[in-house]
Amino acid sequence: MSDRIALSRPAVVLRAARVGAVLLAALVPTLVGGLVHGARSGRQAALRHLYRRTTALLIRLGPTFVKAGQVLGTRRDVLPPALCAELGVLQDDVPPMDHAETERALAEAFGDELDELFREVDRTPVASGSVACVYRARLRSGRQAALKLRRPGVDRVMALDLLLMRRGAALLAKLPVLRGVPVTEVVDHMAAAVLNQLDFDREASALRRLRANLAAVPRVWVPQVFTEATRPRCIVMEFINGLETGTAERCSAATRKRFGRSGLTAIYQMLFVDGFVHCDMHPGNLYFTTSAQVVVLDAGFSVQLSDRLRRLFAEFFMNMAVGRGDRAAEIVVESSTGLAPGADVAGFLPRMAELVERSHGQSAKEFSLVAFATEMFDLQRRHGVHAAPELIFPLLSLLVIEGTIRDLDPEVDFQEMAKPVLVKGLFGARPAGR
Repeated sequence: MSDRIALSRPAVVLRAARVGAVLLAALVPTLVGGLVHGARSGRQAALRHLYRRTTALLIRLGPTFVKAGQVLGTRRDVLPPALCAELGVLQDDVPPMDHAETERALAEAFGDELDELFREVDRTPVASGSVACVYRARLRSGRQAALKLRRPGVDRVMALDLLLMRRGAALLAKLPVLRGVPVTEVVDHMAAAVLNQLDFDREASALRRLRANLAAVPRVWVPQVFTEATRPRCIVMEFINGLETGTAERCSAATRKRFGRSGLTAIYQMLFVDGFVHCDMHPGNLYFTTSAQVVVLDAGFSVQLSDRLRRLFAEFFMNMAVGRGDRAAEIVVESSTGLAPGADVAGFLPRMAELVERSHGQSAKEFSLVAFATEMFDLQRRHGVHAAPELIFPLLSLLVIEGTIRDLDPEVDFQEMAKPVLVKGLFGARPAGR
């Protein structure tokens, strides 16, 4: 998407100066604070201070840096776990568009077609994010619709910021301390993930695809996209009434358990069968209705696995579910994007196998996907086995949803529930073209 946006040299220089000024203003107090914390409480305290200040800095730098931090926080195979934990709680804090911005955005999206397509558009946003705001409207057909309307100018700002990040990564990659770390590759993949969230044609297509794929999972609802009204700057989809974050808490234990199992089955269907994965299943994109349905929203952060990686991912989970540690460890190496200079594969394999076998022996209550993934990424980082980014993001979708699923069904067995979907993904017939 960045190649469609013309970035003049003066614009790049001006944005670089603004970003540089914020960085310089934060550098001295961050370093001084780190030294103080280190002198008082040791190296780990100094690092915690540095990581907290880093997340605060990203918020000051703006939405592009926040989204970049969120994506980079998934790379526990490359970055320290404590830093990833801090990055993982980053949230957009962007006020909704005002009336003037809304009118400009509607004009950019629809031009003279607005009144032809809609009976009415409520100019008060029902949701707000860094890329877009969501509005309620009514189509000429009478159907209620939700308009995901892109903010004016956000594409240019994000393209500028990501260009600066790529250039910064190229400089950092030359430092001796980062030799062997895939700095530019990680930043390039991060930039692509952020830019994809600006591509509304792509997201509309992803929503249509998810709706078709997840029709196979009972009680899962992806809103219908109204293709005839959707434009490159605005996705128009069915409006789902009554979406509230606290709905599940007011339901019976049996209904909550159905929510949990439907949500988990949907993730497994995406990962192991379809290979097309919604990677951002946080509570803001996952809702529950009083009629016991699970609603999945916002497919801007989704990835397509190659059939090879989908099968390797499924094989890894199958071997993990049955306790075959040696084969699971081999799959991690087979699916890696590469090895660091001096990588210790011989040391990695038995330790990874032991982790799988130990986790297989845990009860459903004891087993934690987050703990398992954290230890696996730590092993990869220490032994120089770089995970494929295409697999990191789908795995993130599982980690993001684990807490929600456990809140709904504390007894859920993640490994046992995966088995029938794994069998379907590995041995079942799949539609042509997938």
